[in-house]
Amino acid sequence: MEGQDARQYKIEVKNLTKQFGDLLVLDDINFNIAEGEFIAIVGPTGCGKTTFLNCLTKLYTTTKGNIYIDGEVADPKKHNISFVFQEPTSLPWRTVRDNIAYGMEIKKYPRDAIDKKVEEMLKLVGLADMADLYPNQISASMVQRLTVARAFSIDPDLLLMDEPYGQLDVKLRFYLEDELVRLWKTLGNTILFVTHNIEEAVYMAERVFVLSTKPTTIKEKVVVDLPRPRDPLDPKFIEIRKYITELIKWW
Repeated sequence: MEGQDARQYKIEVKNLTKQFGDLLVLDDINFNIAEGEFIAIVGPTGCGKTTFLNCLTKLYTTTKGNIYIDGEVADPKKHNISFVFQEPTSLPWRTVRDNIAYGMEIKKYPRDAIDKKVEEMLKLVGLADMADLYPNQISASMVQRLTVARAFSIDPDLLLMDEPYGQLDVKLRFYLEDELVRLWKTLGNTILFVTHNIEEAVYMAERVFVLSTKPTTIKEKVVVDLPRPRDPLDPKFIEIRKYITELIKWW
């Protein structure tokens, strides 16, 4: 169920290896992501998904191999790499508006550019009426929309998301998944989304990378060639979901 994408490669990961002492966690991982592609990562519990993301963000140095953006070694000082975590990461002392602006301020964007982008993102995520409220004055789903807006605001070369909806109920998850897909289609960023929820991966992604147990490799890259909006009850959707489940289940 693998396939090629005709778009130009944005991200190339070559020979990515991470070892902690004698423990080999990531074992010579190689893959490419096309410009504007939405990739989901799934795998068994404890397989190293978060370590994988931490290497891609340069929070961890790799033992071997590297990640390339537009043909150059990824450098957080040069490239825009955004990370959305599972836990809320809004700054409680800043308003919704100022939280969204934070990444652009760190990157030293001009003030007029920041203000323009903040207004655009507030409208896109439906938080314009809450712009001057603080995180403790809005709901959990709104806080996640805020953190997603902040991540998109710097026009990231790569947006990494580590189970951002894992603590929300099913109804909210579906709503925010639809929101994320709409944002992605509107803004065209490249997304790598880690989740333990296979249905979520099939619902959103263009391809799903299935990781093995440690030492972790990519067992298979599964293409999800389904029309949007996707229907979890569509027989083809169910077939892909079952296929990925079996890949993870039977090692």
